Amino acid sequence: MKGVFNLLNAKRNTSKPVLLIVPVLLLLGLLIFVLFQRMEGKPPVLSLTLESPALGANQTLPLHVADAKSGIRKVWVGLFKDGQEIQLLEKVFAPAGIFRGGSVHEETLQIPFEPLAKGIKDGKAVLRLAARDFSWRQWGKGNVAYQEHEVVIDTRPPGIDVLSRANYFAQGGAGLVIYKLSEDCRTSGVSIGEHFYPGLSGYFGDSNIYMAMIAVDFRQGPGTAVYVSGTDLAGNQSRIALPHLINSRQFKRDSIALSDDFLDWKMAEFANQVEAAPGASSLDIFLKVNSDLRKANYETLAKLTAQSDAKIYWEGDFMRLPAAAPRAGFADHRSYLYKGKKIDEQTHMGIDLASLEHSAVPAANSGKVVFSENLGIYGGTVLIDHGMGLFSMYSHLSHMNVTAGQMVTKGDTIGKTGITGLAGGDHLHYGMLVHQTWVNPIEWWDSQWIRNNIGAKIQAVKQQP
Repeated sequence: MKGVFNLLNAKRNTSKPVLLIVPVLLLLGLLIFVLFQRMEGKPPVLSLTLESPALGANQTLPLHVADAKSGIRKVWVGLFKDGQEIQLLEKVFAPAGIFRGGSVHEETLQIPFEPLAKGIKDGKAVLRLAARDFSWRQWGKGNVAYQEHEVVIDTRPPGIDVLSRANYFAQGGAGLVIYKLSEDCRTSGVSIGEHFYPGLSGYFGDSNIYMAMIAVDFRQGPGTAVYVSGTDLAGNQSRIALPHLINSRQFKRDSIALSDDFLDWKMAEFANQVEAAPGASSLDIFLKVNSDLRKANYETLAKLTAQSDAKIYWEGDFMRLPAAAPRAGFADHRSYLYKGKKIDEQTHMGIDLASLEHSAVPAANSGKVVFSENLGIYGGTVLIDHGMGLFSMYSHLSHMNVTAGQMVTKGDTIGKTGITGLAGGDHLHYGMLVHQTWVNPIEWWDSQWIRNNIGAKIQAVKQQP
């Protein structure tokens, strides 16, 4: 028995060191883990978004700072110019605890930049950025990220000189404004009310001369403000009022009676183009088509006309569909009647021209085809970019024999008239747009109007010294 007791005592004595080693190892492992985490050596990440190296009189610089491991301790931004360093921003972040580091791991800071208020003069400078984290590196001071960006301080707005004269426009009509900028600008153009028409350079030898094809929306009458503006690379903006005259116009009001025969015939074409409840009537589908699908089609056209080649492809007046009688006019206000009751109203943005069935449709002028497909209420549609923001549109076509990207010459046959879309009979819906605004095609069928309002302005600028 004595031997048994001795053996048990020996086992107890040897188990005591083992029991002590386990917590020590756990503690040591925890210490190593903490040290590994808190002694990490990756500095914060700085991401400064600058639209241009030129900095203007009043803007905000967005700076994104991130440190996934230790957290952000401090961010500092300064400007070094003419031998002096000017602090623009300093922000200190709170810690989350000695073992956890910082409480903020990612943040976007808005740096106010107002050089005039701080007495900073125009010229070259260096933008300096620094960020420090909560790592235990550098004897507890943390890892540091540092960047320098060469910038140019420019607080002077661009100069604008309007070169074209006689700015007479018609309500629902188009026009041209030519102007010269004193420096490169990121954006410039003409604002008519809430509509903005970008200026395009490259037509004249001087790259600082811009042409802006403009449009007066059919809802904009006399008294609508017209401005020419430019925003330079530093964000400085100039805006000058354009002396002008807008002639008012009255547009026709019309009523269209819808029959069950027409609705049953036409709405079969649109059943899969709109979201309608199961068992929806032809009238219900029509209301969806005339509102929701019409709106979607307008949005498609807005995207297609948002960009235009900085060239003038057209020459002279625009061709009208030969031997065609006018039907609906531009900006006619239509009331739709069903069984004598008004159920909807829309505005007709084009001119309907009727000739023989499946008449050949010519390109009204030279340009580049940007769309040749079915387009909802318009049916078979071709859209041509004539350059400088001017587009012509041909709809309800039964056949299209051009493709997007194809160049066409004035008079080329691009398709045939038809009854696709919401057409009740064979005809051509012809429309014109300046950028994203519908304009009255009648102006562009008039060679004298084009000479007086477009050609004469271009020639006058060409002849200037």
